[in-house]
Amino acid sequence: MTDTLTRPAAPARSGLGTLAAPRGTATKVAANVVLLVIALCFVLPMAWVLVASFDAEATLSFGLPDAVTTANFAAIMTPELTWVPLWNAFVLSAGSGAITVVVAVLAAYPLSRYRMRFGKYFLYSVLFGTCLPITAIMVPVYALFVQLNLLDSLPGTIFFMAATSLPMAIWMTKNFMDSVPISLEEAAWTEGASAMQALRRVVLPLMRPGIAVVFIFVFVQAWGNFFVPFVLLLSPEKQPAAVSIFAFFGQYGSVAYGQLAAYSLLYAVPVLGLYVLVTRISGSAFALAGAVKG
Repeated sequence: MTDTLTRPAAPARSGLGTLAAPRGTATKVAANVVLLVIALCFVLPMAWVLVASFDAEATLSFGLPDAVTTANFAAIMTPELTWVPLWNAFVLSAGSGAITVVVAVLAAYPLSRYRMRFGKYFLYSVLFGTCLPITAIMVPVYALFVQLNLLDSLPGTIFFMAATSLPMAIWMTKNFMDSVPISLEEAAWTEGASAMQALRRVVLPLMRPGIAVVFIFVFVQAWGNFFVPFVLLLSPEKQPAAVSIFAFFGQYGSVAYGQLAAYSLLYAVPVLGLYVLVTRISGSAFALAGAVKG
């Protein structure tokens, strides 16, 4: 007696199933077209900056130069025009990033580790702080800086830029700190460690990638900030690169497009390097919860 193997009959395809594929293909094609248009909107200005920086007679219109030259880079390689503003931008960005990270860690620790009666409302108030436009508070801030004699002061500007970045930094730091199990701190407490010692020796080493992400986030924001240094810093030798870029805009509408493009390339190099660093750190930072829980 032989056994007969029967293959189950394939389910019949309905008419709706056959019509879903063309619709899905049309949706994908439309989405790709939209993404291509958006990509062109970003690629064309970047291509103009790259080409115009090597064109001695660059204009606002895009076109290949007749002769490639480095005269634009040679013209901007001066301390007053490039190196001092870039240094000022680094001081403002690094200083505000360091202060923001320290305060954000100290503020996020009790929000992450303790159940407080008004903790949720406090977090909502912090979130509301991220919604305030900087232009709406600059008038009272300017008056306050005048009264405190902090106008045209790099330290005062650093503290204010750190304060404006603090609400989002607290939220980000709290999310990273929530991924570290509190059982690790409890083991340190049983060994006689205090809360601050457990934070410094247990929690912070495990969330180093998250701290790096928060620092770079604040650094990039401060690096591209134009309005705050423009209002609070009056001396040309204290202004960052985001403000000194106005030096390439002359009177009566004349603009040194070639030098402006070359300066923009130098100005973008540190930010591009930090973005590459973020992509390398973000993977391990967001995978932190899966690494320590389990």
